[in-house]
This record gives sequence, structure tokens and C-alpha cells, in this order.
Amino acid sequence: MQAMEPLRRTLTLEAARLGFGELRVAAIPHAGEAPDAERYDRMLAEARHAGMGWLEETRDVRLRPTLHRPAARSVAVLAFRYSQLMPPDPGGLTGRVASYAWGRDYHNLVGLRLKHLAGVVNAAHPGSVAWHGIDSGPAWERGWAAAAGLGFTGRNGMMILPGDTSYFFVGTLYLTHALAPDAPLGDHCGSCRRCVSACPTGALPGDGSMDAGRCISYLTIEHRGAIDPALRPLLGRWLFGCDDCQEACPHVRADRRTADLPGDFAARHAWIPLPALLQADDRALLDAFEGTPLRRAGPARLRRNAAIVLGNIGTSEARQALEAGLASARARGDADTEVACADALG
Repeated sequence: MQAMEPLRRTLTLEAARLGFGELRVAAIPHAGEAPDAERYDRMLAEARHAGMGWLEETRDVRLRPTLHRPAARSVAVLAFRYSQLMPPDPGGLTGRVASYAWGRDYHNLVGLRLKHLAGVVNAAHPGSVAWHGIDSGPAWERGWAAAAGLGFTGRNGMMILPGDTSYFFVGTLYLTHALAPDAPLGDHCGSCRRCVSACPTGALPGDGSMDAGRCISYLTIEHRGAIDPALRPLLGRWLFGCDDCQEACPHVRADRRTADLPGDFAARHAWIPLPALLQADDRALLDAFEGTPLRRAGPARLRRNAAIVLGNIGTSEARQALEAGLASARARGDADTEVACADALG
């Protein structure tokens, strides 16, 4: 058996100690583009990135890492699982949150681990890490992960560990050393289309791409302003994000769900009471969700989403909550929430 390269050995041992479950390596073509660049460009050409203009603005630096890190020769990609047991549905007037956002913000929790890993590697092998990030900069994480065989790209566009899970974050380390690359895994979806059928809004064409303008995660987190009335009922009880396509995937094994995660990942915000959210002002919401991914949506969009979910619940109690939210919005001069409540009330 060929001996492991010293740099890779350091990476592997320290990554495992920090809780990263897998580590793989892809080669950076010095004068070329990242693997699977065609899929990225097709997304832009077909305007499937919706209002996320930064994906087009940063296209070149994402797909050509040597533009901003000329010394980079390899990419180490790492998986950090966040799958945990789903808290019981409390029912009533509550909205559901995608599982990655149940606890503290992963940018900080996993990002700090990645920063520490980079520091250990650079101390043992000076100058080895040119850049590191976890969804925190212009990097084509999923493209590199697929090329390195960290997982494969499913029909839903998610990175999937075959027979295991898609509930994991992908971290990247750009390395100045040309480490031996790992082989990609190839397709493991076969003829399965469960994720396509499970998507409430039809956002998945089934070719590994996604129409962000119809995706519940995009609509509830990134989309500004009113949501298309035709799409609102399809959000169901999703207040922030969506896990439907992952839950439907046969590769996501129920027996791999675990509550054995660091305490900061604890599921504090899996279900959120909607009436209080609707009536809270901006400061109260920012304070309530400080240090969590829910801050990404911002107070106005969280209240908009809460009004839509209450409208979807449709009970007399939900209507009463919407009427109270409408009155509260008028009292504080919150025109956006006033409109959202009025629309939900019909």
C-alpha cells in the first residue's frame, strides 16, 4: 500500500479529531476551470439563480480559484454532518425550520473548526493552506466535492454520501501542494426520482439542477418582497428553508440520524411559534435569533413567512393570530407585515 503523503496524513488526523467525517482531495487545473463548470454556467444562462446576483458576479473567482489564490494546487474538501433527530411536531400555530438552522450558525461553529485545522496544517507544513472557507466566500464547494469523491451530485443538486446522508456541510481548504487527487464516485441515483416528486413547488428538473425561483429555501430565506400567490400554499408550514427533497432520498438513512452532536447544534429552533413572531419588532427578532442562521432572512421576511404559514394552516386560531399581527403591524407602522397579514387573511 502506498504511504500517505505527510500533509494528507496531518489533514486526515486533525480533521477527524475536529469532527469532520470525511476528507477527499481534488486537483486544481492551474490554467483551467473547476470541474462541472458547465453546470454552473447553465444555471446562470437559464437564470435559475433567481435573485442571487452574486452567483453571477463572482462566477470567475468561484470557478477559477487561481485568480485570487495563484499558489493553489489542490482542494481538500471535508464533510461535517449535522443530521440529528427531528423534535416532535408541537402542532398548533408553529412553523417549521430546515434542520441545518436548528442550532447556532454553522458558519461560526464549523468555520472555527476549519480555521483551526488550517492553523494546525500550516504549523506542521508551513504555507500549505492558501485559503479556507465553509460557504463563506466565492468557492464552488459542490463542484470540488463531486470531483474529489466526497459525495455525488444527486437529482436534487445536493451532495450525497451514498447509502448514508446528504445532511452535511462542505468545507474547503485550498492547498499550495499538489496532493494526489481522489476519484469521483459517479452517479448513484439511477432511475430514482423521489426527490423530484417530493418537491412541493416543482423546483427540481431532475438533472441535478434547481430552479431557485421556485425553491422553498430560496423563497423563504433569500427572496425579497412578496412571494408569488400561486406558490404560497405550497410552502405548507415551512417558515425557513426546506428539507423535503432530502427527506425523500433513499440514501438518507434514518438509522444515521443522531442527536450526538456538539451542544451548540442542539435543536432549539426546529419549530417556531408564529403569533409571537408576527408581532415582534425588528430588534426583538434580531435578538431572539442572534448567532443563528435564521438571521439571514431578516425580520421582514420572517414575519412575511409567518403570515403565509398561518394562512396555510387556515384554522380560526390562525386567522385570529393574523388579525392580531395585522393590528400590531399597523400600530408600529410596519407596512410590509401589514400587507403580508392582509394577503394571508384574503
